[in-house]
Amino acid sequence: MIIVIGVNFLVPQFILARGWLLLTWVFVFFFAASGRFGLRRVVYALRRKGYFLTRTLIVGANEESRLVAEQFLNQRASGLRVVGFVADDVPVGTALVRDTCVLGTLEQLETISREKSIEEVIVTSSAVSAEEILKVFKLYGIAEGVTLHLSSGLYEIITTGLQIQELASVPLVKVNKIRLTGIDQVLKTFLDYGVSLVALAFVIPLSVIVGIVIMIDSKGPILYRRRVMGMNGRAFDAFKFRTMRIDGDTILDAHPELKEELAREHKLKDDPRITRFGQLLRKTSVDELPQVFNVIRGEMSWVGPRMISPEEMEKYQQLGMNLLTVKPGITGLWQVSGRSDVSYEQRVRMDMYYIRNWSIWLDLQIMLRTIPAILSHRGAY
Repeated sequence: MIIVIGVNFLVPQFILARGWLLLTWVFVFFFAASGRFGLRRVVYALRRKGYFLTRTLIVGANEESRLVAEQFLNQRASGLRVVGFVADDVPVGTALVRDTCVLGTLEQLETISREKSIEEVIVTSSAVSAEEILKVFKLYGIAEGVTLHLSSGLYEIITTGLQIQELASVPLVKVNKIRLTGIDQVLKTFLDYGVSLVALAFVIPLSVIVGIVIMIDSKGPILYRRRVMGMNGRAFDAFKFRTMRIDGDTILDAHPELKEELAREHKLKDDPRITRFGQLLRKTSVDELPQVFNVIRGEMSWVGPRMISPEEMEKYQQLGMNLLTVKPGITGLWQVSGRSDVSYEQRVRMDMYYIRNWSIWLDLQIMLRTIPAILSHRGAY
């Protein structure tokens, strides 16, 4: 691109059509983005095999320390290799996460760092006192060769991202109210509305056919509205094609064991309330097609965590607020990882993983995995 502009400037008689300039910009953007994406994939693959990892030591040995270490151990693509922990309140040699152990006390931090060739030190602030944090800062705050990080102490409940602001010369940590901001929010919105507009060409005629069959198959409305929690705690009605009989509550009252299972798992494998046509709709996930209109209304995304009812929020406990920082999705990690075959606890962990690790590439990967997941019918009931 620079060569084209240079020639055009130095040789006035060299006339280049504007269309060529525009096309050149398109190619530059495409190859730059593709090259960057490809290089990242190569680096991530090498990191998963154990290459290009930064040797990391965690100061502290409480629940936050374990969660931080487990995240890095599960996500080797991050580039950090947790060598061990340093703590005063846990015996040396104690394994905290898998085979990753406490290597020594805080007094031995400098010696351990030197012997283990540590390049990064992460202090979990909820595990140590302010005086101990100051000691670590004196060691590595300005030292070369070792990078120092402080964990916020709010790992379990904050997924929205943090910003450091200085007010009246006081450094403060600002918590974002939503997970996606700036260009991330623009990309997510573009993906949602772009896919929705294309999908409408198929959804509208198919919905007419499905609606007619539902009316023939059983009594009741075509659509089912489920009250669920949206972003920032705003409740809304999620649309689905009705797959159950209208006397479902009466049927459930006659089976107390199923009622108990439903309260525990929020799903039934053999649900007597589902109609004949409803079984087909659920197996093919066609019952969720009306949620395209929830996406268009700005209430849902194509990819996101599972939508949950206000009653389910209690099961998420302190993690529940994280769900309210993003829009629920038509598909997500849970749907492409086994759906109803996945335990409730695993669903919660998958939702938290998605929120913490969101990227436009993760959304695209999940969307591509959704089609084979639907065709396999795994966990579809």
